[in-house]
Amino acid sequence: MIEVKNLTHRYGDRVALSNVSFEVKKGEIFGLLGPNGGGKSTLFRILSTMMVPASGAAVIAGHDVEREPAAVRRSVGVVFQTQSLDKALTVEENLRAQGHLHGLSGADLRDRMERAMERLGLADRRKDLVETLSGGLRRRVEIAKALLHRPQVLLMDEASSGLDPAARRDLSRHVESLRENDGVTILLTTHILEEAGRCDRLILLHQGSIVAHGTPAELRARIGGDVVVLEVADTQAMAAAIEQRFHVHPSVMDGQLRVEIKDGHRFITEVVEAFPGSIDSVGLHKPTLEDVFVHETGASIA
Repeated sequence: MIEVKNLTHRYGDRVALSNVSFEVKKGEIFGLLGPNGGGKSTLFRILSTMMVPASGAAVIAGHDVEREPAAVRRSVGVVFQTQSLDKALTVEENLRAQGHLHGLSGADLRDRMERAMERLGLADRRKDLVETLSGGLRRRVEIAKALLHRPQVLLMDEASSGLDPAARRDLSRHVESLRENDGVTILLTTHILEEAGRCDRLILLHQGSIVAHGTPAELRARIGGDVVVLEVADTQAMAAAIEQRFHVHPSVMDGQLRVEIKDGHRFITEVVEAFPGSIDSVGLHKPTLEDVFVHETGASIA
């Protein structure tokens, strides 16, 4: 449904995308995960036909984004990070105005509005002014707008940004429903790990390049063990001492030592006994997508 081949883009001397390639299958929820400045927004602008790449190609629903932008726009619905709703209008009025932009009217538009509101759980809020809605409900109205022309692909740019965890989970349920019930292919950009973890597959972007790709489970499996986090007074000295003693390579992140190792609970006992009084606190957790990003880049995803 989406095919990206060797996309490259620069802003002056800065490389925003470097030979990025991936495919999104029909009916997938596919994520682009990475920190701000990693290349997600540039890639999103290219896929939504707002920007022409310096080189490479992208095809959506059989249409080239550079050579056939009008056809691509008919095939995709876009939810931007910045809100595009008119707060002074009701939910229904916002949808009707969007439908008119697509040349829809009469019974056809009313039917499409009704279906979109039902699908996004907005039917009982149709007469509410947008300015009275919560952030999560406004996001649902944005998605309803994007679905009026019945696109095959929904592009979502940081759609959960600014929402509380409950609203993010609620939005994810509605997105999943669109895939299951309408067969919509969804590509989303995010820096939120919980949201990325719900994708079927995703790529990790760092400084314009793909550093890892796969299902969330496949990515977490790259760590191959546990993650032990140590707080110590002198991280560099302790990192060197642990490497010499245990033949592992700790990384320093946010003033803490991180050690990727099998049987982390046993390692904690051994390292505390090896350096009595030198370790202020310890933590142990299974690998997360953030741990994968740190493992692949040495940088934080925040």
